[in-house]
Amino acid sequence: MAHTRRTPGSLAFIIALLGANLGCDVNGALERLSEARRLAADLQVQFTKAADAANRAVMADTDQASVAYAREAERAKQAAQASVEELGPVLEGLHYSAETRIFQEFVGRFAAYRDLDGRILELAVENTNLKAQRLSFGPAQEAADSFRDSLQSVAPLDGEKDAWHVKALVATAVAAVREIQVLQAPHIAETDDAAMTRMETRMAISEATARTALETLAPLVRPVSRPRLAAATANLDKFIGLNAQIMDLSRRNTNVRSLMLSLNEKSKATGACEDGLRALRDALAKRGFVGTR
Repeated sequence: MAHTRRTPGSLAFIIALLGANLGCDVNGALERLSEARRLAADLQVQFTKAADAANRAVMADTDQASVAYAREAERAKQAAQASVEELGPVLEGLHYSAETRIFQEFVGRFAAYRDLDGRILELAVENTNLKAQRLSFGPAQEAADSFRDSLQSVAPLDGEKDAWHVKALVATAVAAVREIQVLQAPHIAETDDAAMTRMETRMAISEATARTALETLAPLVRPVSRPRLAAATANLDKFIGLNAQIMDLSRRNTNVRSLMLSLNEKSKATGACEDGLRALRDALAKRGFVGTR
């Protein structure tokens, strides 16, 4: 059998061709590795932005700020998701089994985080506790003060006989309304339904006390004071109506619930995602060439 002899020139050409192909593969792999590192870094930045903005939404003291921070958090989460969708195929192309496993674990954690964070932000932007507080310190306070002022100068029908009785009834009615006011703040901050029910029961008793005092006052005041007594009744009705709104908002408890979720469940979910991102970046940082699995 005849043997084909390779000249030194042809052998050098083959070696050069193999070297060129190998160089292309190595360069391509290094480019993909660089891209993976960039995407992982960007993912970490966007995730941190999302978590920080969501925390600010929960802690915001105005509806406008809460909504603005919630939107910022959503934009950052979308940007992070875009990085996730880009990074997956790059890692698959590199055939890095360890990094791919870490990445897939993060994907699952991030999906859970997004679901939880969405629920928290939905609660945060409702701001029901904040709205209840504003009603309590604003319109409800004004109605309570107007109730007190309406009763300040009611004149007893018989100055000698009814003066102290009228004063005592006025003081009882005003104190009953003030007790309802005092209970509003702890009700707004409360997380336990049973505790809120107990406070509402006390409020109902105080309302009944105030109304009974007004009814008892009616025959004891001069005709000239009856319009003031009617005004007091109207102010009491207004105050009780506002208190009902405060109780409804407080019961929904969206600010308290969003804060508790952020401090407990979300804190754990955030930490798990951050751990996964650090592990992924550390693993990619150790890669210097293709072929290591």
